[in-house]
This record gives sequence, C-alpha cells and structure tokens, in this order.
Amino acid sequence: MLHLITNTPVKHKISILRDKRTGTKEFREIAGELAYILCYEAFRNAPCAHGSVESPMGLTASYTIDENEYVFLPILRAGLGLVDGLLSFLPNAKLGHIGLYRDEETLQHVKDYYKVPRDIERKTVFILDPMLATGGSALAAIEILKEQGVKDINMICLFAAPEGVSAIESAYPDVDIYAAALDERLNDSGYIVPGVGDAGDRLYGTK
Repeated sequence: MLHLITNTPVKHKISILRDKRTGTKEFREIAGELAYILCYEAFRNAPCAHGSVESPMGLTASYTIDENEYVFLPILRAGLGLVDGLLSFLPNAKLGHIGLYRDEETLQHVKDYYKVPRDIERKTVFILDPMLATGGSALAAIEILKEQGVKDINMICLFAAPEGVSAIESAYPDVDIYAAALDERLNDSGYIVPGVGDAGDRLYGTK
C-alpha cells in the first residue's frame, strides 16, 4: 500500500529538493527533515505500551514506543541520506546496511554488503531509499529480508515513480510504502521525471 504524504510543509520541502540550484548542504538537510516527517506518519498508529508517569502536578497516563523493535535499513549509498532524520525520531532504533549492485549479464541485483541485527526476523524493518524508480533495488532488499523470515517490512522514500510502486505492490502487496511525492514516470535512462536527478550525487556532492 502506498501512503503518500503531501501536506503543505512536505510540498514546500520537496520543491526545494527539486530545484537544481539547491546545494549539497541544503539538499542533505531537507532530505533528513522529510525523512523525519515520513517517519512520524509511518508511526502514527504504532503499538505502544501503556503505563503511568508522575508529572509535577500528579500521576497521569504514559505511552511508550519500544524503539528496539524497529530496524532502519538504508540501501547504500543514497539511503544513508535519510538515516539521521529517522534516528532523530527514534534514536534507539537498530540500524542495518545493505549494498546492492546489478549484474550486467543477468541484470539481477546482487548483495555485496549486508549487516543487520541478529534477530531481524522479529523486528519491524523500514527499507530506506530516497528514490523508488524501477523498484529493482527495493525488490531485491525485500526478497533478502523475506528469506530471513522478516514479516513486517516497510519502505520510506522521498520520490516514487508509478512503475516502482506498481512493481512492489504486485510482488509484495504486504509491504507499505511511505513517500513524499508520486512523480509522473521514468525516462529511458530509468530516472524519475520530474524527480531530482541522481539523489546520491546530490546528497554527497559527487555529480
């Protein structure tokens, strides 16, 4: 299921990212701010423990999210650009990393780096990637997690193309996608239009 977050502050920040004049520092900061907002929306109905806390004026109800139950899994390298924003929301969440590349002969994504918590199969996992374009990397990451027994998988991205959303919904309809923009299409090179160009290059100044 696609959860599209398009309130006015999000539209404002998305417009800054789209602007080709936006520099690396500002692009990185805005990406992190959007990740925070998307995380807020993703956790809107998250389960929490009920208890009590004593305020200066007396005892009252308390609600606590068990942050240890969540894993953020950025797809290297661009997914790293969302991590700080998410950890500012849930600083005690676990952090994994996954690196993927496409085999030029088979055109399949191959895992070349993978480091996650040992008990990841019992966690709620959020795959992070600023751009959901063809969906190839996301599908590969989901497949790897499924093979490990992970049942609760979600994705946080900034920009999504209809082609990528459709690919995930067709293959894994149980995966929720949280995005700040659903763009028009992919071009012949696989870039999202209008998009932001190469998010990794713009995050790290390597364009």
